[in-house]
Amino acid sequence: MSAATARKGFVHHSEDVVSTSSSTTNSIAASPEDTPRQSPSSTSLSSLDSDSELQLKSANRKLTDTYGNDFQLPDFTIKQIRDAIPAHCFKRSGAKGLGYVARDLASLAATFYLFHTYLTPENVPSVPLRGLLWAVYTFVQGLFGTGLWVLAHECGHQSFSPSKTLNDTVGWICHSALLVPYFSWKISHGKHHKATGHLERDMVFVPKTREEYASKLGYYVHELSELMEETPIATAGIMIGQQLVGWLLYISMNITGHNYHERQAEGRGKGKRNGFAGGVNHFNPSSPLYEAKDAKLILLSDVGLALMAALLITVGRTFGWANVAVWYVLPYLWVNHWLVAITFLQHTDPSLPHYEPESWNFARGAAATIDREFGFIGRHLFHGIIETHVLHHYVSTIPFYNADEATEAIKPIMGQHYRSDVEGGPIGFLKSMWRSARMCHWVEPCEGAEGEHKGVLFFRNRNGLGMPPQKMTPPVDAKSTG
Repeated sequence: MSAATARKGFVHHSEDVVSTSSSTTNSIAASPEDTPRQSPSSTSLSSLDSDSELQLKSANRKLTDTYGNDFQLPDFTIKQIRDAIPAHCFKRSGAKGLGYVARDLASLAATFYLFHTYLTPENVPSVPLRGLLWAVYTFVQGLFGTGLWVLAHECGHQSFSPSKTLNDTVGWICHSALLVPYFSWKISHGKHHKATGHLERDMVFVPKTREEYASKLGYYVHELSELMEETPIATAGIMIGQQLVGWLLYISMNITGHNYHERQAEGRGKGKRNGFAGGVNHFNPSSPLYEAKDAKLILLSDVGLALMAALLITVGRTFGWANVAVWYVLPYLWVNHWLVAITFLQHTDPSLPHYEPESWNFARGAAATIDREFGFIGRHLFHGIIETHVLHHYVSTIPFYNADEATEAIKPIMGQHYRSDVEGGPIGFLKSMWRSARMCHWVEPCEGAEGEHKGVLFFRNRNGLGMPPQKMTPPVDAKSTG
């Protein structure tokens, strides 16, 4: 089934525009030879014209994603996944890894040299044009900086080389240069990989449940199905805030991470919550994100940040803070933007499930992610982190330059559970950000689900897009106060 066919099927209940939904591909390929398809189901929704038909479909299917397509729990094993991957895909080369680091550093240095040397008032007397070209500089440096970020990410997963010492040395240097607390991130990110899709243990972009979303807005849960839609302006404002400060809020307040810190085995989470001054961050060795044994590594991460901050302060005092803003701060914000966008879209999509503890296992959680396509930038400057993320969640030690081949190898094993959204390349990637922001507000169980299916939750929204939220009966106290 074509991509456009499946997306045209989902019903838009409260507005006339379904712009991004009809033009992008959300595919679950049964084999490497299959043409990418829209959804995890072979059933088209093109015949559905009303809420009642969607609700009937949901009741009959038990498990239904946000598009209204059937979902079945993955039944393959990690051993099957690993056995399907050619042995040479697991081989790591420190020399090749260092070569890519050198390439990215050279790209950053060459870009700075060219702009700093030739983009002068003498060569470009027009101030507006010069300002525009320096804006281009910040964008380009942001791309190269993101590539360096991804290579440090490889180091954190030990896929950079066979040497843990080399991996952590390179990772610490590269991430510190980007003001990332390397070991602190490495530890929490490893926990994310161990619990992807787990609503109580995952570490990033954990969606709100229906109860949490309603509480945030000050409503009862039964009222969500009756709320007016979120205005596009409000959606845009949320997205802009996420892209500007999302990364900083995550490392400093654990925003989008789980909030079950009371369960931390060493008792570090007592009285601590996500948010401002909540005691949960990536800088404090006593944070509930870590164990006591991690303290030295957290402090080493902090030392890396302090050294980079000292360097920036020295440059600012010597060459001026305006230059630091253009040379470093604005490219840094671009890097943060790409990091948040990539991670958000890897784990937020109308086709993706999330799991309560009783229904989760590693194979199911690792399948709850999606590959996308970002063209030359994604495959070459970002080292394929967008295009091969599903494979990465099953075997994170495979180096990125072998990930395409390994991805093709696991597609027949995953079957309909391999997800990709590839239509439109970079434009499709950017459109999917808007679609996910509009369609993915909270997760809830499917209507009529029983047994372990009750613990499989899908996105629903207040915008009348896709499957409608369940109709819930008001509690007694809500009836009496209404």
